[in-house]
Amino acid sequence: MKPGDFDFIANLVRDRSGLVLTPDKTYLVESRLGPIARREGIASLEEMISIIKMRNDVRLIEAVVDAMTTNETFFFRDKTPFEHLENIILPDLVAKKRGGTIRIWCAAASTGQEPYTIAMVIDQMGHKMGGCKVEIIGTDISERCLEKAKSGLYTQFEVQRGLPVNYLVKYFKKEGENWRISENIRNCARYRQMNLLDDFRTLGRFDIIFCRNVLIYFDITTKKRVLERMAQQVEGPGYLLMGAAETVLGITDTFRPVPNARGLYATDLAKVGLIKAA
Repeated sequence: MKPGDFDFIANLVRDRSGLVLTPDKTYLVESRLGPIARREGIASLEEMISIIKMRNDVRLIEAVVDAMTTNETFFFRDKTPFEHLENIILPDLVAKKRGGTIRIWCAAASTGQEPYTIAMVIDQMGHKMGGCKVEIIGTDISERCLEKAKSGLYTQFEVQRGLPVNYLVKYFKKEGENWRISENIRNCARYRQMNLLDDFRTLGRFDIIFCRNVLIYFDITTKKRVLERMAQQVEGPGYLLMGAAETVLGITDTFRPVPNARGLYATDLAKVGLIKAA
């Protein structure tokens, strides 16, 4: 791939998704965009890029951006966030809500493993939820991933990655070579296409936001802007969960680290019921 073509794709992807591609990712770009060119009957990446430049083909542009976004996910990924959810966050919110509704946003839902993991954790808690209702909204830039999430159908490999056997037995049914998650868990989550660079105020307010392993691909300015807009969507003193390699420190003070809880942040530590401010 010519340097000029790489720069064009990198700028296109950054402007459309926030994802930053550095020159060392040239091979990745070629390996992911090559299949699109072949599928479209285009002879080369160079020709496909020329077509995008000349025609501004929205469908082709969306296919390129979708191919370059990372969709790595699996059930109970990293475990710690779900332990925080069960042991810290939900007990605090259940005590405050007194039978009300707890709203959770998965801001990079990909193919649905994270929202469904949350739903299974909540189902396992049973009476500890104190009669509270839970709404889970999963958003992602990729319509392709969201369609898979809505179907709730996963391969043997996908259910083997992180999913405890007792959860597989309880919440999934075999369909041919695949596994479909139970209808009651599938109905706990709703999905919507959403770009984190866009205005997401239409989603409403949330008590908990999961935004894990996506902002690591953004530059500092974009991270700050996204986090500060997320803080505006948090209802009262609410929570943010990020990936193990991510932090808000040095980026924004709208969320503060919860002491002794890696990857967990709150908008107001002093008002979080089970947490004492540092």
